[in-house]
Order: sequence, then structure tokens, then C-alpha cells
Amino acid sequence: MSYAVCLPLVRWRPLIAALVAVSSLTACGGGGGGDNDNGGSSGNVGATPGAVTPSPSGAVPTGANAPTLTNNIAVDGRNWINYRRSQLGVPTVTENTLINNAAQGHSEYLRANNLMSHDQVAGRTGFTGVTLGDRLNAAGYTLPSNGYAYGEVISGTTNGSGFFMAEELVTAIYHRFVMFEPKFREIGTGAATATNRYNYFTADFATRGGFGPGIASNAVAVWPFNGQTQVTPDFMSDTEQPDPVPNQNQVGYPISVHANIDAPVTVQTFSVRPRGGANLQVLQVFPSGSATQRTAAAIIPLAALRAATTYDVSFAGTVNGAPVSREWSFTTK
Repeated sequence: MSYAVCLPLVRWRPLIAALVAVSSLTACGGGGGGDNDNGGSSGNVGATPGAVTPSPSGAVPTGANAPTLTNNIAVDGRNWINYRRSQLGVPTVTENTLINNAAQGHSEYLRANNLMSHDQVAGRTGFTGVTLGDRLNAAGYTLPSNGYAYGEVISGTTNGSGFFMAEELVTAIYHRFVMFEPKFREIGTGAATATNRYNYFTADFATRGGFGPGIASNAVAVWPFNGQTQVTPDFMSDTEQPDPVPNQNQVGYPISVHANIDAPVTVQTFSVRPRGGANLQVLQVFPSGSATQRTAAAIIPLAALRAATTYDVSFAGTVNGAPVSREWSFTTK
């Protein structure tokens, strides 16, 4: 079983004059939005070299108010994303059929061309628009001049569960930054399956004519959430592009804080420790962009967490220049 993710794409045109520049993350394969196209018959399409094999069961942890599996990848992926957003404490995103069309078209493009990329190439089978912005406009979801934001995450795997695919994207930290943006209002998802049973999943997020309600202006939401149980102890870093921990594969589960898209975050201290133990060695990870545009932050423990163990997390920093501190805990499975 193979699993591949592509660097998430997010662009915004804020309403605030100080942040009017459009910012973006590059597509997979490096700057400029290249393709990752390895063809072949292995089904390991677009995977990072050395990509790992996830659990064959594809099981994901569930809890109160978890959605019911429909076995429709696009529907299940969307429902799982909203389930996790609600647990995080940020507004859920509303399904938009126009965005669905853009996401479905992109998944079909990836399937037809046996690749993983956020950009499309005119003339290739299934072409619907070079960039996500182009594809949204082509689907009838026009982007106005008075403020908008959009983002995209994509994945590919032989696992046919939309829950599994969405959960793996939540684990992949650069993708989590996009999926958990509090001020996105709408979502569209699409999926396509190749003849070799390799599945492509696309989730597009957007808001236009102003941002969604988000969270409090000087606050952060945290993941794993306070009191969360059954947290996966590890993360295989090589499965994400770009690799957030380039010099090793198995690391601990990423821990993150998220503010609104127009609320810059700075980190003063950010640590995690097993209850009663010492702080773990961690790597700080931020969304791409300048330090003044960072609206989320994460730490990745440099060793897998212990099973059935409670961990205490401490964060101190600023949001919009205001001091913010959080203390919380979670327990691994």
C-alpha cells in the first residue's frame, strides 16, 4: 500500500491593506509548481522517494459525533475534515457544489495523467485550469476583488477510505496548516480511482467577499486538542512533500497551534513532555511565507511518542501582538 501527499497550496487576498500581497506555498516538486510524475505500474504515484507503507487496515480513531462511513471517498473525506475541525474548535466548512466540481476535475486530471501536482498543464487529458484559482473560476466560483482566500490539499493512496485519506492529511503538518485555517467558509472535495485501484483525493477550501467568522482575534486553537485520546504516536515524515524533517523518517506526532489567517503568530516557547518527564527534543515548523504572515506553528518531536502515555504541552507567544499562552495535554494510543 502506498501513500503520497503533495505540498498544500494556499493563497489569500486579505481585506486588510497591510496584507494585500498574495502569498502562496509552492506545489509539490519544488518552487514553481512542478509535476511529480513517475508513471509505471507500481501504483506508487507521486510519492516521495522512500515513502512508507501505512497500516494495511487504514483504521482511524473515532469518538463522539464521528461521521458515518459512506464508502464515497469525496463525501467521507469532507465529513472527516469537518469532524476534526469541530474537535479543534474552529468553524466547520460548508459544502459548495461549485468547489466540488473544481476538486473533482482536479482529481480526474491527476488520475488521467498518473501524477500528483497542484498545477495542471494545458493540453493534458482532463485539463480544467492551471492553478486552483483558475479552476475555481472555471467552475463558476468567481474570486471577487473585495477579499478571498483559497487552499488545496491532495493525496494519493491505495487505501480506499476517505476517512483514512483525510486523517493522513491532518497528520501531515503542512497540510494540516491549510485544512485547519479557521476563516475558511466553504469546501469542495473530489476523488478518482485508477484501474490499479490507486485513489486520488482533492480537498479545496475557500472564502470570498470577506472571511469567515474564525476564532477569537487574539487566540489560538490547538491540535491535538486538550484531553484528546488515541493520538497516533508517530508520523512518517518522508510521506509528506516537502519533508518537514528531511534527515529522518519516523518522528513523533506533530503538535500545532492555529490562529486566523489575518492574525500573525510568533513563538516564544513551545514544548512537549511526557507527564512527569523532561521536555522532548523537537523541531519547530511553520507555514511557508514571511514571519509576519505566519498564522500557525507546530513542533515535531524528533522521536516517536510512547504508546498509552499522557503528554503535556506548553505554548507561549503572541497573536496579533497580544500575548497568548496555552497549557494542555493529550494521550497516545
